[in-house]
Amino acid sequence: MTHSSSSNTMRCYCVHLAQWQGINLEIRHSPNWVSGMDHIEIHSQDREPLPITETGYKSLFIPSVETNFTEAPADYVLAWLDHESSSDEWQSKAVERAQLSLF
Repeated sequence: MTHSSSSNTMRCYCVHLAQWQGINLEIRHSPNWVSGMDHIEIHSQDREPLPITETGYKSLFIPSVETNFTEAPADYVLAWLDHESSSDEWQSKAVERAQLSLF
């Protein structure tokens, strides 16, 4: 667990390491970051684009009731990535990246 500060308040984050389609991820989760809201941050290794962000970084505030995880926050994020990766936009970008890697 790591700590980071925001203003005069210390925020506690649980850090989860995961991998999605060969991309290493760091997923940080701070329960009840602010009244009734959790904070989730997703960082991809080398800022590799993901279906949820072109920059490799995503910050998400989500109602704590939705993050009453029956599984780990990492599983929530991985399911989100799987869902978003089925979009036509992501599929098109994946084809472009694959073609560029041939050269």
